[in-house]
Amino acid sequence: MISYDDIIMRTIVDLPAEQVRKLALLCRKEKISRAEAVRRAVEQLLRSNSGHDLRAYFGASKTRGSVSRHLTRLRREWAGRG
Repeated sequence: MISYDDIIMRTIVDLPAEQVRKLALLCRKEKISRAEAVRRAVEQLLRSNSGHDLRAYFGASKTRGSVSRHLTRLRREWAGRG
C-alpha cells in the first residue's frame, strides 16, 4: 500500500537567468543541491502560509471543492469557442 509520505513529485521549473545564477551561488555556499534548495524554499513557503492562503496560488481555488464540476464548466466554455 502506498502512503501519503511515499508520493514524490518531479517537476520542471523555468527560472530567469539571474535567479539561476543566485541559486547556484547559494547552493555552492550552503553545499546543497538545487533540488534541496527548492525543497527548502517550498517548505518555508508552506510554513509561512496557512492552507487557506495557499488556495490563491493554485487553480483548485476556482473549483469550490468540486474539480469535476469545474472541469465540466471549462470544457463547455472551450467547446463554445470552437
